[in-house]
Amino acid sequence: MQDKNPYTTPKPEPSKTNHKLILTTLSVLVVLLFILDIMLGSVKIPFSEVVSIIFRRDSENTAWLFIIEKIRLPKALTAILVGCGLSVSGLQMQTLFRNPLAGPSELGITAGAGLGVAAVMLTGGSSASIYAIRQLGISGSWLIIVMASLGSALVLSLILAIAGRIRDNVILLIVGVMIGTITLSVISIWQYFSQPEQLQEYIMWTFGSLGGVTQYHLYTLSAVVIFGLLLAFVSSKALNALLLGENYARSMGLTVGKTRLIIMASTSLLTGSITAFCGPIGFVGIAIPHITRSLLGTSNHRILIPATCLTGTVLMLVCDIIAQMPGTQTTIPINVVTSLLGAPVVIWIIISRNNLRSSFS
Repeated sequence: MQDKNPYTTPKPEPSKTNHKLILTTLSVLVVLLFILDIMLGSVKIPFSEVVSIIFRRDSENTAWLFIIEKIRLPKALTAILVGCGLSVSGLQMQTLFRNPLAGPSELGITAGAGLGVAAVMLTGGSSASIYAIRQLGISGSWLIIVMASLGSALVLSLILAIAGRIRDNVILLIVGVMIGTITLSVISIWQYFSQPEQLQEYIMWTFGSLGGVTQYHLYTLSAVVIFGLLLAFVSSKALNALLLGENYARSMGLTVGKTRLIIMASTSLLTGSITAFCGPIGFVGIAIPHITRSLLGTSNHRILIPATCLTGTVLMLVCDIIAQMPGTQTTIPINVVTSLLGAPVVIWIIISRNNLRSSFS
């Protein structure tokens, strides 16, 4: 029997004009917040100088030029990539599993990245690996990035191998959660037997950071995230079909198994790369898809995917502005800010709509 909910039952949607207006508003917000994110911090830089440095690479104040080019511009661009990547990952997972609580970490990809980092920080002692981390920053060490990527790839390979044998998405989701649980248990064992110095380094990594991504890292992260987003957008028609159920998708000529692998590969690329470069950043992947659906009132992924990118970018830029505590030398972990800022918004949406569960039943 077909479920009656906003995703499986046709319903009137807002006009294309409303969609365009919302997308335009979000785009303007992204530009304004991007510039504001670069302006504010422990040192406030005038708007005119920010524009001059971004577009002309020139400023009379060499200190401002260095701060923007080497620190704030890469950090703001990283916020955009993180907002887009994690939000779209969450959207794909919620659609694939038809579960409002599904997020990019549900398949164990984030835990896999943590396992790779733990293999360096918690088993190597204060060797060359720890020296590299302290010299380059926790997120700025290529060693950490490579190991996190390998950990994500290991879990991804295992999930894809299981996905080839399991057709039920619910069972696959449970298997992914169990693999993540096993991975976290291994990390916990390492933590228990680690020295306090090693444990402190690892805990700092788990807080998440946008500031450790350098200009050189940015090229690699951008390439992977853009490729993952392209895979997601190519799958938008398939995602729309999956909302109506796998049987309906097959009747439309969709190869469900192949589509599922593509969606999982896209999610894994986005989540794994972002976790490797920035550490685990929670909440965004679960919350932003719900916020975007509430704003647009549509289930069409050709609209939802770009809108989710914009909404995720807005949230990450706002969180980054708050995290760097303008006018002070204090920086709050980005994970703390995303949770404190976004969780009340999601609670409000759930209470006001009162039908979130039925949307995925």
